[in-house]
Amino acid sequence: MTTETTFASLALAPEILRAVDEQGYTQPTPIQAQAIPLVLENRDLMAGAQTGTGKTAAFTLPMLQKLLPHANTSASPARHPVRALILTPTRELAIQVEESVKAYGKHVPLRSLVVFGGVDIKTQTPTLMRGVEILVATPGRLLDHVEQRTVQLNQVQILVLDEADRMLDMGFLPDLKRILNLLPKQRQSLMFSATFSNDIKKLAEDFLTNPTLVEVARSNATSENVTQKIYKVAQADKHPVLAELLRQENAQTLVFTKTKLTASRLARMLQRDGIAADAIHGDKTQQERIQALEAFKQGKITTLVATDVAARGLDIDQLPMVINYEIPHVPEDYVHRIGRTGRAGATGIAISLVSPEETKLLKEIEKLIKREIPQEEPPQPQRPARGERRFGGGERGERSERGERNERGERSERSERSERKFSSPTTRKPHDPWFDKPYEPDATTPTATHATPRPISKSKREVPALLGGVVRKE
Repeated sequence: MTTETTFASLALAPEILRAVDEQGYTQPTPIQAQAIPLVLENRDLMAGAQTGTGKTAAFTLPMLQKLLPHANTSASPARHPVRALILTPTRELAIQVEESVKAYGKHVPLRSLVVFGGVDIKTQTPTLMRGVEILVATPGRLLDHVEQRTVQLNQVQILVLDEADRMLDMGFLPDLKRILNLLPKQRQSLMFSATFSNDIKKLAEDFLTNPTLVEVARSNATSENVTQKIYKVAQADKHPVLAELLRQENAQTLVFTKTKLTASRLARMLQRDGIAADAIHGDKTQQERIQALEAFKQGKITTLVATDVAARGLDIDQLPMVINYEIPHVPEDYVHRIGRTGRAGATGIAISLVSPEETKLLKEIEKLIKREIPQEEPPQPQRPARGERRFGGGERGERSERGERNERGERSERSERSERKFSSPTTRKPHDPWFDKPYEPDATTPTATHATPRPISKSKREVPALLGGVVRKE
């Protein structure tokens, strides 16, 4: 393909070209220019490209073109069977893909729907029962609908696996195999992913038939539009360094953690630092995740802390910076993380805070991307005012809810005990004099109370008396 390739030259219908033009696109990206003609030729496809290069349109546009003969306005559900199935690993990605389907198919009478977990399945059933030609779904929720007999997949003509590597990482292989058995043998299958591994290639052998391999960039490569750098930081210093970095940059930033617990705690700590932040992870409801994402997109919050699972599929226009608060255990996740910035030709910055314990993980990432990430000096956090305390960003440094009282100028029980233990006698708070005074009997106290106690006989017969029994006199 030449650089002069346009959407008009890709044999797409005028209705589809009109929608593409309304989205502001005139020239396809490399993955689109190569994949669209192959999909229109009914080829099975295994496509790899960096995140943010337009993979969604690469399969959505030719899919709409191929389904055009089935487009109709009939009210009968029988005239709208599921003909194209798109599987994604996360809810956010499923929503994003279905939005693209609606945008590119707005002038075509084809119905689409997205189904995912985390919401009441009954809200999805009515639309599904009325019939849709294009169904975007997460594997688990799709199988829920299959079990409830609210969807039939025996007329699927096109199957798309989007972000296939993440599906394997999340353990979806058994679900994928179950879904595969429900589909017609004669179909077109497309697999799109940002990274290729041996497991992905094995999956392609099971799902695809003589697939055509398309790679527009070196496998597992990172975008040249993203400036990568690392800061060597002790785990306990990560939080203050991150807060200072966010203050200096003052830009929309996506921060990655490895666990849901760390994401929630870090977001709260940043809020106490005066930074508009929120967290998005799997334990939050779908409504909470959507609200946090919308607030981030609208600029109401400047920092979104996310886990890998929640962040997969987040499509945020012109996101200037991504920060790895923790280095991922899986090197391929690093490629996906920093792919959130520098999208669609824009430039971006990816910063990784690397503790000594994470050096090995960093080496694995550099081995994967076949380049050494430059190291720079981290910003120096502002010194806390006298009497204030800084807390580290690691699990040890993150405070419990009780410890958070320090932010309001109150001391926790632990700090008080520590002060009493380590303070010198001259600085120790004086005790109550009545507490230190030796015991002196009151004059009104009966003398019997202070009488010398009678020695207890060692006789075994008096033991029962001590226990409340009766002593027999001999």
